[in-house]
Amino acid sequence: MRVNSTDLQNAFGKYLSLLEKEDIIITKNGRSVAKLLRYNEPDYFLVHEESKNYKTTKRISYEEYMDLVDSSDQRYELIDGENYLLATPSFKHQVVVNEISGHFYNYFRGKSCRSLTSPFDVRLFGFATKFEEDPNVVQPDVVVICDLDKINEANKYEGIPSLIVEVLSPSTKGKDMVMKLNLYMKSGVLEYWVVDMESKSILQYSFSPERDIDSLKSLGEEDTIESSAFAGLKILLGEIFAEI
Repeated sequence: MRVNSTDLQNAFGKYLSLLEKEDIIITKNGRSVAKLLRYNEPDYFLVHEESKNYKTTKRISYEEYMDLVDSSDQRYELIDGENYLLATPSFKHQVVVNEISGHFYNYFRGKSCRSLTSPFDVRLFGFATKFEEDPNVVQPDVVVICDLDKINEANKYEGIPSLIVEVLSPSTKGKDMVMKLNLYMKSGVLEYWVVDMESKSILQYSFSPERDIDSLKSLGEEDTIESSAFAGLKILLGEIFAEI
């Protein structure tokens, strides 16, 4: 399939779904400039963020995932049946997370929504009507939740976050920029920030009620990011990256 860059930007979610069937050639001014390929994660029972040593063709159920979580001190995520062992974040990663969460804390203090940082399980179920039909469990670096009534009796959150922030690490780029982007979009998240420490930039995704990409902004160190979901929530990127 061939698609021009403008159409791709305006309907990225649509073309992301079409990647399941075929590759996409991106054109600009009539010339082919890039190619989108489907990302195929190796089919491992346990996928390490930094290394992939445990090989098997088996995917796991939510019950198997919980058995592993309950019997281990490690942190895991479950995405589309794949179990991911989370790597320990770096010092710089945590500095950036703390800077963002500090701004969020000041903004949301006294408001009905809450800003939380990892480790905190967020249980998502994509286009399904309930968690049991498509169980996914992630631990975003920063998450804003406004549906506090979705915290169940077991003190687990099973709702739809309003805003999610992931700070990229070399070992998580593929997962954060492809798998989690698709999961957050189809689960009804309103806004997703992908923070790149290397380039000191942020990709800001806003999702539509139809669960497609409504807008995408690429912001640099001199820019200010302004939330599309929360009026008045804005941060100068230079402040986010000042200490790294």
